[in-house]
Amino acid sequence: MNNRVFIFSLFLIIVFSGIFSNAQDKKIMYGNTPDSIFPYNNFQKAYKYHFIEPRIEFLGAGREKKAPTDLTEVRIGFLGPLENSPIVDLGKQMLNGSILAIEEANALGGYKGIPYKLMIHNDVGLWGAAANEVIQMDDEKVWAWLGSIDDIVSHVALRATLKCEIMMVCTGDPDPTFTETNIPWTIRVISDDRQSSYALANYIYRTMKHDRIAVIRTGARYGRVGVMEFLGVANRLGHPISMEERFAEMGETDFTMQLKNIKNEKPDAILIWGNAKETGLIVNQIREMGMNQPIYTSDRAVSDEFLKIAGDNANGIVTTCQYDPTADNPSLKKFQADYYKRFGMEPNVFAAHAFDGMNLIIKAIEKAGLNRVLIRDLLTDRETFQHYKGVTGEIILDASWNDVGDIFMAKVENGKFVFFPAAQMKERGHSTRMVGY
Repeated sequence: MNNRVFIFSLFLIIVFSGIFSNAQDKKIMYGNTPDSIFPYNNFQKAYKYHFIEPRIEFLGAGREKKAPTDLTEVRIGFLGPLENSPIVDLGKQMLNGSILAIEEANALGGYKGIPYKLMIHNDVGLWGAAANEVIQMDDEKVWAWLGSIDDIVSHVALRATLKCEIMMVCTGDPDPTFTETNIPWTIRVISDDRQSSYALANYIYRTMKHDRIAVIRTGARYGRVGVMEFLGVANRLGHPISMEERFAEMGETDFTMQLKNIKNEKPDAILIWGNAKETGLIVNQIREMGMNQPIYTSDRAVSDEFLKIAGDNANGIVTTCQYDPTADNPSLKKFQADYYKRFGMEPNVFAAHAFDGMNLIIKAIEKAGLNRVLIRDLLTDRETFQHYKGVTGEIILDASWNDVGDIFMAKVENGKFVFFPAAQMKERGHSTRMVGY
């Protein structure tokens, strides 16, 4: 009898340990990636487990440094596209969100009576230029910095911030490879293109039942890396892309050649991946050429610029957004009202995430004190700031310090974006079709 009790108890321990283990694994997965579409999931687990285990930590010196006692301002850096860039409008929104957070913190007394000061730097999307800006921020003695949007800039700046040992809070770059660098001096406070691709693919293939999709994208890294994730998911779901066309990052306004190729292919639907201006022009030309297929876009279409350019042709367009600006969230509504009063415009996704990211920096400084390494320790401590509730909603970091908060769908109806939650990609067990990578 005792043996039976022992065996039964052991059985229960094994079963419940497995359930608990699975629950823990699924609590925060890398990029919110379901098992059914993990790359190589049928063949090996290295890709999966490399990014769901806690990543490399910083074990160097610096925590023993004492805070200076003669400061008249506490400096925080900013790097964004403010001049000579096709995404200046996005950079200015990101800057405005940062400014508003700084001003609110100063109205509450700053850091122990010392005002915060934003040290503003421009990025122009060129290799190497961003590193010089980070070096300047190091010379300015900033305690941490926020930026940027352009993926090339962010990758280069990240290497420089590693050398200077200054914490970087990224609130605009959606490049999925950014946090895969294993550099322990950054967190990303915005969902990436991997998660947007999952949401789009789920909606396109499983909700709308499309099969053959044609893609037209910018030739810039934003298009190449973003679409790469969508292509991977499409393949693993058993729907390889029927055609992929490209256009120049800047200056191109006539997309006739690419669209003729797509028209001849006769796809079920079309996916556009690019900035708001080019996306709006492409939508218009698609309709002018008599193509009536449903159109899907990357998240940068969620803008007044896109709606203005596309006009009535924008109706029915579906894309994603990294937060719901219409959510019933008191802190979001207050932020939107304060932002409009301060800057005379509605905040966009980059302004809202910058506001959240800057507030995280400020809270880390107030808790850790004026020590770069201790500020880094707090911002990368997934227990301290895990499930932080900002104006964009709950910020949840996976083990690569990448925000896996909720993604939303956005559909244009009567000239306005209507937001709704993205359906979770359900697991389908062994029945899921896995077609290579």
